[in-house]
Amino acid sequence: MRRQVSGILFGLALGATASASASSIILNGTVRDFKADFAEFEGAITGLKTGLVASTLDAQDKPVFSGASGGAIASAASFAQWYRDTPGRNVSAPLAITLTETSAGSGIYRYSNSSFFPIDGQLLGNEGRTHNYHFTYEIAGTFGYQTGQTFSFTGDDDVWVFIDRKLVVDLGGVHGAVSGSVDLDTLGLTPGQNYAFHFFFAERHTTESNFTMETSIPIAQVPEPSTYAMMIAGFAALGFAARRRARR
Repeated sequence: MRRQVSGILFGLALGATASASASSIILNGTVRDFKADFAEFEGAITGLKTGLVASTLDAQDKPVFSGASGGAIASAASFAQWYRDTPGRNVSAPLAITLTETSAGSGIYRYSNSSFFPIDGQLLGNEGRTHNYHFTYEIAGTFGYQTGQTFSFTGDDDVWVFIDRKLVVDLGGVHGAVSGSVDLDTLGLTPGQNYAFHFFFAERHTTESNFTMETSIPIAQVPEPSTYAMMIAGFAALGFAARRRARR
C-alpha cells in the first residue's frame, strides 16, 4: 500500500509539472492585508533599496530583514509579520494568479496588471481610500531546471525572488515600477534537478500597484503536507476495504 501511495503522490507532482506545458499556469499564493498604520506601510517613499533582506531564507522559508537602513522597515520583528499570519496585525486569504503563454509553444508565461489591487473592499477594507493599498503576497513552488530558463518582474513596491532559497531578484523599498530579472543559467543549477521557488511582494503605499511577472520556469505546486496526510489516510482506508473484500 505504501508503494501505491508513493506512486500516486509522485504522479500528482508529475501532473503539476506537466501543467506548465499548457497554455497557462495557475499560481496559488497567500495575500495578507494590513492597516495603513502598520509600522512599514504608508510611510516614506524610499526609492529602490537593495540589500534589505538576507541572501537566504530562514528555516521557515521566509525572508529575513538584514538590518539595512533606508527601506522604511522598522525592525526585524515587524518585518517578520509581513509574510506570517499574525492575529491583530494582518488578515490572510488565498489568492491565485494565472500566467498565460505569450504565444503558442513559446514556453514563456506572463501575468500583467497595472492596477494590482486584488483585495479591494475585502479583509481589512480600503480604509476610506480608492483601493486597498496595504498588503503582501507570497507564492511558493518547485520546478525542474533546464538550461535557458529565465524569470523577470516589473512592479512596485518591494519584490524579492528566491531560487533554491537564495536571493536572485532584489527590488526592495517603496518605489515606482522597476524591473529585475534572472537568467537561471548563471545560478550554478544542475539540469534535471528540482529546485524551490519563492516569491515575495509588498504593496505599501498609495497610489499605484503594478505587477508584471514573466517566466519560462515551469513552476509547479503540489498539495501541502496536511493534504498528503488526508490523502494517505483515505488511500489506506480504501486498501483496507479492498483486502476485506478479497478475503470473502
